[in-house]
Amino acid sequence: MDRIAVYEPSVGEEELANLAQALAANELIRGAFADRFEAQIASYVGTRFGVGTNSGTAAVHTALMVAGVKTGDEVLITTMTFIAPANAIAYCGAHPVFVDVTERDWQMDPDAVRAFCEGECTFDGERLINRATGRPVTAIVLVHILGMSADLDAILAIAERYNLTVIEDAAQALGAEFQGRKIGGAGRIGCFSFYGNKLITAAGGGMLVTDDEAMASRARYLINQAKDDPIETQHKSIGYNYRMTNIHGAIGCAQFDRIDHHIARKRELAGRYREALTVQPGIAMPDEPADQVWTFWLSSIRIDPEAFGLDARALLRALAAEGIEAIPLYQPLHLSEAHAGASRVGGAVAEGLARETLTLPCSIGLTDADQDRVIEAVVRAGRAARAS
Repeated sequence: MDRIAVYEPSVGEEELANLAQALAANELIRGAFADRFEAQIASYVGTRFGVGTNSGTAAVHTALMVAGVKTGDEVLITTMTFIAPANAIAYCGAHPVFVDVTERDWQMDPDAVRAFCEGECTFDGERLINRATGRPVTAIVLVHILGMSADLDAILAIAERYNLTVIEDAAQALGAEFQGRKIGGAGRIGCFSFYGNKLITAAGGGMLVTDDEAMASRARYLINQAKDDPIETQHKSIGYNYRMTNIHGAIGCAQFDRIDHHIARKRELAGRYREALTVQPGIAMPDEPADQVWTFWLSSIRIDPEAFGLDARALLRALAAEGIEAIPLYQPLHLSEAHAGASRVGGAVAEGLARETLTLPCSIGLTDADQDRVIEAVVRAGRAARAS
């Protein structure tokens, strides 16, 4: 029986045609496709500028730099996310402060952010200072995980009150909406990833978007090795080799043409899982609020082991035995050895999610028959465990 993966890219003839065109024009590094892809993503999100990078991590790192995050600063970030944006904070010489998530939507908890700012910091009208460390808190990296949306209004209000720059890490949430606004376009800067497993892929690559022309210009300067003269190799700043290639752009443009289809299919897959599995004992999924549109980049279920009969890791092993891949959510970053000693605000909710949540196969190309096979395997494992 064929193995069913959690996620696989969906590519076809249009990607091949674009790649052939880029190769025929000998435009590998920069070219028309990279330019068009930048414009497409910026317009889609509703911002004036898009700056393509070679990864989502590079986009976040560049965004932090152009936002003015410096060595010794502190930056608030959710603890329940992939490690990349936290690493980007460290690249700047800054310190992540890991914030717990909510039980409702698994996103950064605005109440925890507010409690930290009010109870653990002092604010002089310009700068927020963490009393325990004496360091300035200057930004929030608002990560929207799993194709869902964090509470933008609440976080933006806190940021405005305490003079914090909001950088949206929307690597997992391209196409999602909060009260009619596309995720990634509400903060000073938004960041996206086009890694092979994302909603649309460029086989790699990332992008930052902004309405701020000076920020966009500075970002483009930094990602091109901070080259100050078009002919001479003169540099006044430390730069980075973070450019998006035209090859990435060629694939990205082809994928962008199908973004609405990809979103519709991701939502359909999540809906089928919800209908079939949340009626089972001990399985839940977060509910999409009426004022939001989620893309369900990943379809993840939360498992109550007492009610279901198995814990998440045991179910993972049972599915693997049937040729079905499933993966847990992220290790909460306040528990990561890579960021040992970092400050945190709570963390118990994220720890529970890490223990109890499992992501099921949700590739764009997953057939209904294969999804039915996944559903039947989950139901069968639970029933067998409860009967034993």
